[in-house]
Amino acid sequence: MNITILDDYLDVVPTLSSFAEFSKNARHRVTVWKDHTKDVDVLADRLSDTQALVLLRERTPVTAALLGRLRSLKLITQNGPYPHVDVAACTRSGVLLCAGKPRPSSATAELAWGLVLAAMRRIPQEMARLKSGGWQGTLGTGLRGRTLGVFGYGTIGSQVAGFGRAFGMRVMVWSRERGIAAARADSYEIAQSQEKMFEEADVLSLHVRLVEDTRGIVRASDLARMKPEALFVNTSRAALVEEDALVQALRAGRPGAAAVDVYEQEPVVDRDHPLLNMENVVCTPHLGYVERDQLDRYFADQFRRVEAFEKGEPIDVVNPEALRRS
Repeated sequence: MNITILDDYLDVVPTLSSFAEFSKNARHRVTVWKDHTKDVDVLADRLSDTQALVLLRERTPVTAALLGRLRSLKLITQNGPYPHVDVAACTRSGVLLCAGKPRPSSATAELAWGLVLAAMRRIPQEMARLKSGGWQGTLGTGLRGRTLGVFGYGTIGSQVAGFGRAFGMRVMVWSRERGIAAARADSYEIAQSQEKMFEEADVLSLHVRLVEDTRGIVRASDLARMKPEALFVNTSRAALVEEDALVQALRAGRPGAAAVDVYEQEPVVDRDHPLLNMENVVCTPHLGYVERDQLDRYFADQFRRVEAFEKGEPIDVVNPEALRRS
């Protein structure tokens, strides 16, 4: 099969053990692109003879316009949610979409906590000051005894709550019913409401899955409730926050700081992006799940779907009707 992998920003896929194992199959010709483009003409040219397309999360939109030009394409494989893929257009074109949940990982939770420490102790600012010839210039804030709000108590949120407990914080959780039940079973305090958690948290970390019901679940009014010295952390999805609400809230002084790993349009290559130009914001380029062991497992799952499809036994099928169309 002709297989294409898009958006390998770090040029890391060819170095993974899962890739080396998969590449032993001489029947496969694998092409990896490390630059990013949303241009339909460019993508159509790159994917003209592609039979199986391996996507890296939500980096490249797969639209009806693009699918209509990919006559050889038979399979798209994806880990995690797929809001960037036009499933109906896939089905009409006879393209099978196979998507499974990513395996549980500590990578995003670890990064979230790294951002908390970096922002509260002002580590990036002090590093920059030291490298420019200065010494201490800002005063950080410790975590012990302060309140951590965890919004969303799933695999990642529960790990972040555990980190907060280990650091001696008061941990408060707000989530859907199942998450609240799990948090209560783990002996965490349940917030009286979403609004009360935003009011009381010194650090609030967002760990909600992006679906249509949760889009914009963090409102401008929620952010306005936060303390002027509080920190808002988002390693989930930018669209969980009302558009432009975080920038406006930071300019208004509530919350006093933010640490973000996700953005409304990615990749961010504009130096004038407002979050990149705020002294009270720590920004990272969507590193949450981008960790070697995680990516190795991620692509092992992807390649397993390709092999299953080749054998005529597809797994993790989203649109089985496409099989009849093809």
